[in-house]
Amino acid sequence: MEQIDPRRLLVNVAQILERLNIPYIITGGIAVLVWGRPRFTADIDIVVELKTSDISKLEKALRELSGAGYIDKQSIEKAILQEGEFNFVDGETGVKVDFWMLKRNAFDVSRLRRKIAKEILGQKVYFSSPEDLILIKLQWFKESGSSRQLEDVESILKISGSELDIEYLKMWALRIGVAEMLEKLLIKKI
Repeated sequence: MEQIDPRRLLVNVAQILERLNIPYIITGGIAVLVWGRPRFTADIDIVVELKTSDISKLEKALRELSGAGYIDKQSIEKAILQEGEFNFVDGETGVKVDFWMLKRNAFDVSRLRRKIAKEILGQKVYFSSPEDLILIKLQWFKESGSSRQLEDVESILKISGSELDIEYLKMWALRIGVAEMLEKLLIKKI
């Protein structure tokens, strides 16, 4: 059996989003692989700025990518209305892609604007900046209590720490309510 490489799916989905002019950033565990330590991740998380006029085109493109995969048009519509998420499961690999809607708040707008291009399998793919990934992981930890989020933040601080914009991190951490957690992790890193 052929080894599944989720990077191929990541590149294919990124190319679809580019072709359809849908702004996006890769976040979650796949982004941690870029800015932190390698770790297992079962899915691909993408933040998208999706409009209702994009729904049919995106659904069609994802179906063409994976004829036996799963995508539900109503879930996309609901995600846009509620600033939530919808899923696509690739029929070939079984890998799940979680599409998270860009929220209309200053932080989400900032993190989309600060996206960073990285080359994956010879293709340009846009990732969340390491600072924004740290901030969103701290928010997710605050909401879920998942220790995986803190482990990811610690690995990003350890591996990308010398290149981080600490002032940006502190400013947004204060604005989104995770300043105390960030400060503890920064002290621990030193």
